[in-house]
Amino acid sequence: MQLLLLQVAIVLITVIGTGLTAVWLQERQLREAYQDRMIAVAQSVAGLPAITDAFDDDDPSSTIQPVAEVIRRASKVTYVVVANDLGIRYSHPNPDRIGEKVSTDPAIPLSGEIYVGTQTGTLGESWRVKVPIFDDEGEVMGQVSVGILESDLREDFLGGLSELLIVLVIAAVVGVVGSAWIGRLIRRRIYGLEPEEIRAMLETREAMLHGIREGLIAVDDAGRIVLVNDAAARLLDLEDPEAVLGEHVESALDRELARFIASGEDRETPVLSGERILLVHGDRVRVDGREVGSIAILRDRTELETMLRELEGAQGLADGLRAQSHEFSNKLHVVSGLLELGHVEAAVAFIERVGSGGALSALDEHDGIGDVETAALVLAKRSRAQELGLGLELDPESHLDAAGDVLPRTELLTVVGNLLDNAIEACALGGSITLSIRDDLEPGILVVRVDDDGPGVPAGLRNHIFEPDVSDKAAAPGKARRGIGLTIVKRVAARLGGSAAVHESPSGGARFIVRLPWRPAAPTTTIEQIGARR
Repeated sequence: MQLLLLQVAIVLITVIGTGLTAVWLQERQLREAYQDRMIAVAQSVAGLPAITDAFDDDDPSSTIQPVAEVIRRASKVTYVVVANDLGIRYSHPNPDRIGEKVSTDPAIPLSGEIYVGTQTGTLGESWRVKVPIFDDEGEVMGQVSVGILESDLREDFLGGLSELLIVLVIAAVVGVVGSAWIGRLIRRRIYGLEPEEIRAMLETREAMLHGIREGLIAVDDAGRIVLVNDAAARLLDLEDPEAVLGEHVESALDRELARFIASGEDRETPVLSGERILLVHGDRVRVDGREVGSIAILRDRTELETMLRELEGAQGLADGLRAQSHEFSNKLHVVSGLLELGHVEAAVAFIERVGSGGALSALDEHDGIGDVETAALVLAKRSRAQELGLGLELDPESHLDAAGDVLPRTELLTVVGNLLDNAIEACALGGSITLSIRDDLEPGILVVRVDDDGPGVPAGLRNHIFEPDVSDKAAAPGKARRGIGLTIVKRVAARLGGSAAVHESPSGGARFIVRLPWRPAAPTTTIEQIGARR
């Protein structure tokens, strides 16, 4: 209703304003038209030889009056009055006024100027023109006054105004009806909401969209992005969410995520976007039974996927510990039997022979890994590999100083952890893995190399192994999604300006080489080093 009232008010104000302007222009044009006519009549009368010659007659009015009346009737003016330089009339519509002095001041025309204005005379208020009459020597000898009554002007004006008013009324009616129709159409498009309701809805929508923790992306039926909330911008690493509005989803987002959103599938699936694993729920948006676009809700599943992988490792470690516990029980039975039989020396020898085994091991000082967090990760992965019956060795030539500020440890740990996980999964029971980490081959470059003796990567798959969901192993139910780790490695390397590649390993399996920019931390001087210098 408010929208309709606003439209009607705008129409009426516009029509009334236009009407008043048209009335003012019409009245002005009417006066200008009469003014031009009166000036032309007055100047023609003032220039007639019969008029100027009659001024020397004994009875000028006998000649001037008939001529003035003929001109008055022909030009449709109210009066044509001719007077001498003393203001004595020689013509007038009322013959009784002839010979009398004019009722208005004749100073302006007698000074040689033309007067135009409204004055009140013997016939009433009139719009008049006064022009001087010159003799043969150029001297003013009289004046001609031509005018039309203001009442006649108003009558002519009102006569033409009726048509204008009819047009304005028709325009107002059409405008109001059109506004009502347009208002009804707009209300139907905005579901019958009033402006205040729309404003409240938008404010609520903005507060809700930017306040929820889940990411939200909406696209229209043409595939253009129409909405990105703050959480979605954070999950997708969009610096300026406004910049992607209006762009096609295929050009603005990662290919896998864009395809899922554009498909409008009503399901929930994990999707790799950048270096994040997102759980995406998609759905089509329908309004009044017609589809108007798609919507996707994003949740960060990176930590969950990491936990699933850690759970797989924990399960493998638990299986290994159970097997080791059973083996340890057998060893205790052997020791117990030897002691019961009195073979103490044999029991001691048996203990010395088997007592050095176990799943846990440590990195030696000469292994060259100076970064504590990386060393801890390698130690954990070695323990897991041993429990699975695999050998994980560190290349003796490995060298890694403590991490500096250029390459955060998080990226290095991500690369090493995913490469080792991939190698452990690829190797069969009893396989071997070799890890090489070197920061001393090229200045500013860290090279991470992992070799395994598994089945390797087929030549036709090497160009695609870093793409999402590309794996030679299918994901088991309830397990982490496969084909993710290597993709993350590739994207981390690309983001940092490095590279990732796969080749055939000399040991028969696969060799993954990742090159990353690297700057070690500045060395620190310890108290022991200071004492040694002294």
